[in-house]
Amino acid sequence: MCLENIPVMQGLVSLSLSSYLFLIRPRGCGNQEMPCGSHSGLEITLFYLSIYLVALGNGGYQPNIATFGADQFDEDDPKEGHSKVAFFSYFYLALNLGSLFSNTILGYFEDEGMWALGFWVSAGSALAALVLFLAGTTRYRHFKPSGNPLSRFSQVLVAAIRKCSVDMPPDADDLYDIDGNDSSMNGNRKILHTDEFKFLDRAAYISTRDVEEQKKRTHSMWRLCPVTQVEEVKCVLRLLPIWLCTIIYSVVFTQMASLFVEQGAAMKTTVSNFRIPPASMSSFDILSVALFIFLYRRVLDPLVARIKKKGSRGLTELQRMGIGLVIAIMAMVSAGIVECYRLKHADKDCMHCEGSSSLSIFWQVPQYAFIGASEVFMYVGQLEFFNAQTPDGLKSFGSALCMTSISLGNYVSSLLVTMVMKISTEDHMPGWIPGNLNKGHLDWFYFLLAGLTTIDLIVYIACARWYKSIKLEGKTAENIDDQVSFKL
Repeated sequence: MCLENIPVMQGLVSLSLSSYLFLIRPRGCGNQEMPCGSHSGLEITLFYLSIYLVALGNGGYQPNIATFGADQFDEDDPKEGHSKVAFFSYFYLALNLGSLFSNTILGYFEDEGMWALGFWVSAGSALAALVLFLAGTTRYRHFKPSGNPLSRFSQVLVAAIRKCSVDMPPDADDLYDIDGNDSSMNGNRKILHTDEFKFLDRAAYISTRDVEEQKKRTHSMWRLCPVTQVEEVKCVLRLLPIWLCTIIYSVVFTQMASLFVEQGAAMKTTVSNFRIPPASMSSFDILSVALFIFLYRRVLDPLVARIKKKGSRGLTELQRMGIGLVIAIMAMVSAGIVECYRLKHADKDCMHCEGSSSLSIFWQVPQYAFIGASEVFMYVGQLEFFNAQTPDGLKSFGSALCMTSISLGNYVSSLLVTMVMKISTEDHMPGWIPGNLNKGHLDWFYFLLAGLTTIDLIVYIACARWYKSIKLEGKTAENIDDQVSFKL
């Protein structure tokens, strides 16, 4: 993870230097009153290169740090297993506290045109994080990597296709497998055979040629794969429907940094002589995350565990993700209702429409609070679920699925806005989301998202009921069902 942090620091330092030396010209530009001048192609190229370096580093850093942190706990130990579950909540809380700092302190630097200082503060924060991480190096637990997951998946697919015409034995005990203590397992736990995706079992079928090659110790993994490797592919395939259902939620989450801000800018943003930056309203989301993490960990989870049978856990990850979708629907309905009232108090003939509605921006607090509450159930539950349900050695892949869901949510949101504007602007209409929101129907877009999320919830419930947990050697069926069951 040190290597992933280096591009982040390089990008931030490059961004700070370029901003100070030539991007922020004339001095003091970039605030709300003075725009900056034009820049050369080389300067713009350096700017984008710096940003992409930060994105590259974060792409490797974010999935790995969640996985690495979870690896520090032994889930077979009752005390450490409980601490591992708590880790994901506090990890997500830490991410939000960092966002609170950026939305307030760095947001103030942005409004005042102190861009270079803001970038230097960010670079300093990255350096401090690296130093803190290195300080604990000698105490960390480390696990051997299992190799490139893409090659392991490809081997199973190729081996199964090569044996597509063979007659499979009725008993799974006849399939090729290796002992859990085999050196090729790298200390990873053995996965038991399951009945789903039976076509892939052909990759573990032992043919006459395989027997001869095994005797000569020349057998290829592209022809014969152990059951555990086949089950790794099955685990990922079972996760994909659940993962796809989380993308629509990420579309809802994305609105907090885009349309919520646009909506807030068109509301009354002043209290006495103080102007509230619309983007700073996301602080209520962060406060909501902190509050609901505390309520879930200290109140709701123990209460549900007490109501359920003795010795069982509280809400499972799948149940929490479903609750997150329900709260996301409430957030969109709340935002739509606020927009309806904002339009009633708006000046539709305004030229510069910032603050054109007399409705206070604080009416946005409920929708931000709903988003924050939904994050605690959806994103924290998602981190726990993908970490628990991916095979040993592929935990980073599970965390990467969470981050990819957020990224795809941004793309789907942009695509959805483009489609809505294209359809709603036909016949020379202003559309649902025009530059002047007072002439549009942003409320209809919010209600559309609420409808899409409702459909997504229905599909998610079906997928969650269908889902079968990973079966690791040494774990009982009762423990597995208690971890991932969607039934109350």
